[in-house]
Amino acid sequence: MVKKYFILNASNFGVSQEYNQAILEGYINGFLTSATLSANGNAFDNAVHDILPDCPNLGIGLQLNILTGKALTNCYSIKNRNDEFCQHPLFFFINRNKKEILDQIEAEFRAQIEKVKDHTNIDHLASYGDIHAIPEIFKIVCKLAKEYQIKFVQSHFEDLYFIPKMEKHLKANYPLNLFKVMLLQSFTRNNRFTIDKYELKTNDFMLGLNYYGMMSSDTIEQGLKVLDEDCIVEAVIHPKKYNNSTKDWHTREFGLTQNLTLKDSISRLGFDITNYKNIK
Repeated sequence: MVKKYFILNASNFGVSQEYNQAILEGYINGFLTSATLSANGNAFDNAVHDILPDCPNLGIGLQLNILTGKALTNCYSIKNRNDEFCQHPLFFFINRNKKEILDQIEAEFRAQIEKVKDHTNIDHLASYGDIHAIPEIFKIVCKLAKEYQIKFVQSHFEDLYFIPKMEKHLKANYPLNLFKVMLLQSFTRNNRFTIDKYELKTNDFMLGLNYYGMMSSDTIEQGLKVLDEDCIVEAVIHPKKYNNSTKDWHTREFGLTQNLTLKDSISRLGFDITNYKNIK
């Protein structure tokens, strides 16, 4: 029986038409198995009314968001006069023990969960900018997951690994990625106690943080090769399908969803390609 699970998850579902179209085509023509839906995204209605009906087996997570876009509630400490979120992630870390702010975050997250649940089932909770990795916020997310019977909450432990392509390691954002991975590893060690407390489930490993903005078939394959135990691995990508000839890292990640050679490689490494809703 397969006990190594691989989830290819697309972030920012509902944020724009470009993200939505990439998710639709990645699901229909490729092996995209999961997407995180943003309740306050500009293309939310398009996502739930036009895209989801054509993706019946796509796993849907909720991308909780308190960093960008418009708030659904009167969370006055973290939004501006135009109801737009306005605080930097550092603000939430500095104020992570302030009850007033945590209460506003909980109310906003609750509203986002209920908005999405009105349209589809949620199989896991994640967040924009990984803001829910902050342990005090993670506790709120787990509390709500338990209340709304959402059995998985995304966590962020990624093993450090290296691929044999020096040019990726020379990019300016690579050291920042390494710092973020180490910070998230520290948070995750604490957060797993919270997962156990609420009797929830989480992924064992993450792929996509170490090489954020540089994801390729090599980064995914090499990341999976270092994992030889039974585990749940989530690879996070940010694919877009443009209506013009634009080529960037989003289009490269869109190409990953339809790379059948990569799909075969993942299977040969012993991973069952699935999503959270199909993991018992």
